[in-house]
Amino acid sequence: MTSIYDIFKRLDEKNILLSFKGMITSELLTTILSIMESKMDSYEEKPKVKRKVFNVLVECLQNLYHHIDIDNPEIEEFDKSALLMIAKNEDNYEIMTGNYMESKNVELLKSKLDIVNSMDKAELKAYYKKVLSNGERSDKGTAGLGMIDIARKSGQKLEYYFLETDKDTTFFSLTVKIAE
Repeated sequence: MTSIYDIFKRLDEKNILLSFKGMITSELLTTILSIMESKMDSYEEKPKVKRKVFNVLVECLQNLYHHIDIDNPEIEEFDKSALLMIAKNEDNYEIMTGNYMESKNVELLKSKLDIVNSMDKAELKAYYKKVLSNGERSDKGTAGLGMIDIARKSGQKLEYYFLETDKDTTFFSLTVKIAE
C-alpha cells in the first residue's frame, strides 16, 4: 500500500492544485469553483486567464455531472464516481477528468472528439453554431456542445484516452490545457 506521503509527493511533483474522486453533484461544482477562485487569486492570475480556466472547468464538470452514462445495474455506485485533477504548470493550467462509461458508446464519443480536434478556431466556431441551431438533444437533454465549447475556450486540442476495463465498461480520461 502506498503511503499518504507518497501520494502527497506524487501530486506535488505533478503540480496538482486540486484533486477529487467521487460522485459529482451540483453542490460539488460550486465548491470546486470557489476553491479554484481562491487558488487563482493567490497566484494573482489575470482576469482573462481566470475566465478561460473557469469556463473550461465548468464545461468539464458539467460533462462529468451529466454524462457518466453507466446505466448497468450490475455496476456498483462506486464505479459511477469520477476523477478530477487540476494542475498549474509554468505556462498553463491542466484540467484532467476521468470516468467510467459504457463501452458501446466509445466509438461515437471518439468520433466526436476527433472531429473537434480536426478543426481550427474558425471551423470550431462555425461547427458550434451549426450544432446549436440544429436543435437536436441527446437522451440526457444536452445538445452535444460541451467538447466543442471546451476546445473553443481552451484554444487547444483535446487529449483523451479510452481504457477498456471489461467487455461492458471503459474508463475515459480527458486532459485539457489552458495556456496563460
